[in-house]
Amino acid sequence: MKLLVVEDDAKIAGALRRGLTAEGFSVEVAEDGVEGLWRAREGSYDLIVLDVMLPGRNGYRVCADLRRAGDPTPILMLTAKDGDLDEAEGLDTGADDYLRKPFSFPVLVARVHALLRRAALGEPPPLAVGDLTLDLRGRRVHRSGTEIALTAREFDLLVYLVRRAGSVVSKQRILAGVWDDEFEGDPNVVEVYVARLRRKLDEPFGRRSIETVRGAGYRVPPP
Repeated sequence: MKLLVVEDDAKIAGALRRGLTAEGFSVEVAEDGVEGLWRAREGSYDLIVLDVMLPGRNGYRVCADLRRAGDPTPILMLTAKDGDLDEAEGLDTGADDYLRKPFSFPVLVARVHALLRRAALGEPPPLAVGDLTLDLRGRRVHRSGTEIALTAREFDLLVYLVRRAGSVVSKQRILAGVWDDEFEGDPNVVEVYVARLRRKLDEPFGRRSIETVRGAGYRVPPP
């Protein structure tokens, strides 16, 4: 699972990255609120660990902006501030849980797992473009009632593109949003995976779900 940590304290951010990676998560880090909001909007994450006191844009505003945009990603807020009013403000802006610094790392991991379990119990609405339907919870894809088997990476790429249907998405944005933040391989891997999706989603059905916009990127036509 992929987590976003938005934390301006380099020591805390580094410790969280190392610890959560050791727990089996893929972790990306943003150092301020502006970058954190951009990554949250452009990427695809299972959970966001969000500090309150951030340069550029504080955690309350980042959280509120994401919720106004309809982003349901679970958010665990971290703060050095104390008091019930601060906690209430964080929860009122849409955070799912709240943890005060200094905190125990095992407690943070337990909170993360609890939020992920809670999110899994929900029933997010399926994504649909034409006769293509994506079941986000079950991670299943159907076209005209026929199930199509995708790998985990293929599914993540398809979700990323479908959520931005109608918009041209560059190869660089896809790499940042679907692959690990520190990916250093061949960027042409995006082309390879788009070709795989076309073979599975389009060729057997005579469709064209993913368009290539020369020099710009890829686009899924709007519904």
